[in-house]
Amino acid sequence: MTTAAKAATTAIPIVFGSAEDPVRLGFVASLARPGGNLTGINFLNRELAAKQLELLRELVPKATRLAALVNPANAATNEYVLREVEVGARALGLEVQVLNAGTSREIDAAFATLVRERLDALFVASEPFFNSRRLQLSLLAMRHAVPAIYSGREFAEAGGLISYGSDITDAYRQIGVYSGRVLKGAKPVDLPVVQSTKLELVINNQAARTLGLTVPDKLLVAADEVIE
Repeated sequence: MTTAAKAATTAIPIVFGSAEDPVRLGFVASLARPGGNLTGINFLNRELAAKQLELLRELVPKATRLAALVNPANAATNEYVLREVEVGARALGLEVQVLNAGTSREIDAAFATLVRERLDALFVASEPFFNSRRLQLSLLAMRHAVPAIYSGREFAEAGGLISYGSDITDAYRQIGVYSGRVLKGAKPVDLPVVQSTKLELVINNQAARTLGLTVPDKLLVAADEVIE
């Protein structure tokens, strides 16, 4: 959406929310000096893969084979995310198998593959479509006893095991603040891109018990919320 808006005008101010580096995406020249008619919030969720894998490994220390679920409709984003996943997995000694899903039926098929291949755990990429299917994803993960990590608390609230990512509510609040400043006359070129600094770790302890997992005390202490 931001890409289309940027292509449509160089005059109308645009305030965006981006889950990955807006400089790499070409939205702005730099974070400190956007340099055009766009500014906004970078809420980092697609840049946290390595940390998410570390957290998942702490919950499932014997895991050796990981499934990474991505939406094939976002090829450019997937290339970046999967590169981060590969680096993080290599550091943890994990083998990665990529699964693609862009429809509800393809999500079902991906889980069928995951079960057939006997993969030990699941990384779900930050993706609007997956967010819209969070109940399906969390139910399938529990039905097939697959420990999975997600990028937003809404997945853990829907029954998913664990989530780690930016506080989206806080990011939207910051977008609102910037939008208000623009409406009062501020120019995007004068408003540095804000990087979200509020990250949330949410653990669904009920899901962990159902999966037969014991959440380490250090994760329980570190969690922003533990769902019982």
